[in-house]
Amino acid sequence: MRAASPTRPVARIISPTLFFPLLTFASPPETKTILDLQPFRQSSSIFIRTAAGREGAATLVNLNPAINVWHLLRLKWNDAATESAYHIENPEPRVRKLLLDEKFPLGILVLEAGKTYPCELFPTALDQAKASSRIYAPLCGGKIYLRNPATGNRTTLEAATEFLRERVWGGEKLISIGHILLGGMHRETGKLEPAASPLPDAAPGSPLPALVDPKFKDRLLSPGNLGIVVENPAGGGMRPGAWYPALANPGIFAGLLQPDLLDPAILSSYRTTVNHLDNVEASALCYLIAFDLDRFDFAYSRGTAHPRVGWSDHMLPQMKDPKLPGPDGIGSIAPLVSTGLISPEAVPKTAAAFTAGFKRAHGAFKYGELALRNHGSHYGSLENGVVFSKLQPGLATIFILDNGSFAMKTWTDADNQLLPRIRYALQNGVSLIEFDNAARRGIPGPLVARWGPGNWSGSQDSKLRTLRAGAALQTSGGKRFFLYAVFSDATPSAMARVFQAYRADYAMLLDMNALEHTYLAVYRRSGGQLFLDHLVKGMAAVEKTSSGELVPRFAGYPDNRDFFYVTRRGRKEQTP
Repeated sequence: MRAASPTRPVARIISPTLFFPLLTFASPPETKTILDLQPFRQSSSIFIRTAAGREGAATLVNLNPAINVWHLLRLKWNDAATESAYHIENPEPRVRKLLLDEKFPLGILVLEAGKTYPCELFPTALDQAKASSRIYAPLCGGKIYLRNPATGNRTTLEAATEFLRERVWGGEKLISIGHILLGGMHRETGKLEPAASPLPDAAPGSPLPALVDPKFKDRLLSPGNLGIVVENPAGGGMRPGAWYPALANPGIFAGLLQPDLLDPAILSSYRTTVNHLDNVEASALCYLIAFDLDRFDFAYSRGTAHPRVGWSDHMLPQMKDPKLPGPDGIGSIAPLVSTGLISPEAVPKTAAAFTAGFKRAHGAFKYGELALRNHGSHYGSLENGVVFSKLQPGLATIFILDNGSFAMKTWTDADNQLLPRIRYALQNGVSLIEFDNAARRGIPGPLVARWGPGNWSGSQDSKLRTLRAGAALQTSGGKRFFLYAVFSDATPSAMARVFQAYRADYAMLLDMNALEHTYLAVYRRSGGQLFLDHLVKGMAAVEKTSSGELVPRFAGYPDNRDFFYVTRRGRKEQTP
């Protein structure tokens, strides 16, 4: 690949609805595609001609120029009846630009560090990449990738569940019964023992410990099935609610807690919004991990199949518009491609990965006020600045801005002003903990004890305990920490109490019911070896091996479920 003139070429920028008269790329007026959901997209078009004389037109759509990661390249050859579409990823959005120029009708131009690199794509390079077995097929000497469709992995449990929901009459009811019967199968209770010697102070830079009943301050809780290897001077046991540094992973901490060990003041507060915890729920073990947000960046990726963009099964019939394939007017994400896989550029920096939220099937409201708004308030999401489903007011939201800053809050209409800067976002239900500006602390969310209006999932009697995962944001001495917790047998009330004890500013539910749905693994590197430390040891069962080598979920093979991944920060990139 040779360097061309440093002079930046001029591309024809076209408004989202204006194309050259002879270009017939637009779908019929009555058909809406995911491109119509992108308010900031920009398009440029040129006429193209191969060395063999084949002619046509190319349009390059930057789906969100402020984020500058995903592009759609659309080709219409004069001798072809249909167009071809290619989902292109720019792995270095801060330093690299993709352009079309009529002076180079064989492909695109890559602008980087003041230089322009011609990248020949027509007539064969694109099709060869599309026909390859690579999910991320490199183009232009690896400067960009073509995203190819993949079949995401799913477990036997998930396959059986989907079969019941989709093929068996009354399947949803059968699944609910299964949750009732199996809800406690992951339940664990830790054993308390006196500490043999005085317990050391918290490690410098640790998150805030939980507020625990003082009578347990000199006790140690057995680690159960904690799979995170920690630095622990006390030996095997861990102080309830304390944080222990993860081995060889600066900025990561792990801990254990049970609700019955909390400060009684926590358990007696906000009784009108949080249910009383029975002895079974109160004694169920909770596994936690914390990430120092000064050291890590977070990213969200959709799975190959989930969450879908059509209608949820869990909504009021009158909220569904039969003329539309989904709440946002689309029924698929075509022509875009979800890989269910961490991008190649991010894998070497990945420190952890964890599953995200509900599938679309349950990602809407059937009860309460939110069920009566915005087609049932389907959960929204964005990846790389691309809107897959619009963010809905009233829903608990994780979002990451273009500068990497991480936030969690209940979305409002006023927050839509942030959309030009949002790189990733995921909504999942309502809050477990919300920040109270008057009290200057997090308090339980208003719908924690309201099963239907909170869309907490489970049984109709509102008493189901099950394995659940949750996320929280905590501030300690000017530092911010992301907390991820797996509750072995809990309702939202137990989750709220635990996050309240950790003095979280905000908290929300993620997924539930199975270890593969509440999965989190930390990547620990030692020399040339990679170790996966799972928050709960049983999560290791979903990993794969190839020729005796470990192949991590999300990093080594595509998954059908959406997920977050955590990358360790390095040096800052320079903007061109």
